[in-house]
Amino acid sequence: MGVFTRLGADELASIASTFGLGTLVRGDAIAAGTINSNFELETDRGRWFVRVNEGKAEFDVAWEARLIDALVTGGVPTPPPMPAPDGRPYAAVPGVRGKWVSVFPWRTGVHLAADEVTEAHARELGVALARFHAVGSALPGAWRRGSIYDHHHLMHRYERLAQHVDPQLARAIELLADELALAADAMPERRRAPTGIIHGDLFRDNVLWDGGAITAILDFEQASGGSLVYDIAVCVNDWCWTGEPRIDLARALFAGYQSVRQLGQSERAVLAIEIRAAAARFTITRITDVYLARVPNPEKDFRAFLARVEAWRTPALGELTAVL
Repeated sequence: MGVFTRLGADELASIASTFGLGTLVRGDAIAAGTINSNFELETDRGRWFVRVNEGKAEFDVAWEARLIDALVTGGVPTPPPMPAPDGRPYAAVPGVRGKWVSVFPWRTGVHLAADEVTEAHARELGVALARFHAVGSALPGAWRRGSIYDHHHLMHRYERLAQHVDPQLARAIELLADELALAADAMPERRRAPTGIIHGDLFRDNVLWDGGAITAILDFEQASGGSLVYDIAVCVNDWCWTGEPRIDLARALFAGYQSVRQLGQSERAVLAIEIRAAAARFTITRITDVYLARVPNPEKDFRAFLARVEAWRTPALGELTAVL
């Protein structure tokens, strides 16, 4: 977790001027990003979230901004990107070649800890996810860019991490081989499920709450075309887990989702597989991006997701999906 591009008061004031945010009062780095550099700006016109898009081509920054704008228009609770003077919802980072900055209105709210999630929260999340899927599915098919974490990519990561002789990784290497094989064998069934625009990373730290209401869904960097039921599976792995599966929360999440969009038989048939695939995906990326990269981020310890991989290999998974 950290800030990868340092911006001083002059650069932040320049960004405020470029986007017409008003006169800079203060600007603070937010040391919570694992990919981008984020800042909180306060001006005489309000508060703003500033993101330096690290390692992204202009095309990717433009795609995400266009998607967010469409989601806002469709009623998804997320702050819209602010336009620069040339009309683009992003601009060049002052004094830094090849990097782009995006600005969003600041949204108040809190992130929920795992043990703070109630059935009411889980239901509301399900409703919001289904509405997101409804809006995203109505967008042109050409908007559905491929996921950077598809099965082929995960296999490539796994093959590299499996070469490490590390006692801490031995169990993970063994289990992930099984899980990836299962996901590959089930690919024909998985591909029959409906697709659309998915968030891909709708964890608790990407949703802001005010009481029981969602004030903002955040972070669409991993949004892509993909299986809608896989997106639900990602949420199950984070929102319906407190060190063990929470069937009550899964029941509420499914109920909320289906109050807006009913799951078809092809999705019900692969939900259990997608839950296991999502657990394997996040175990792999936490090993490669955090553990092996020696990033000091205990909140992204791969062992927490490896525990899910293990749990979903027991009857607990059948008990959870049976409530759908």
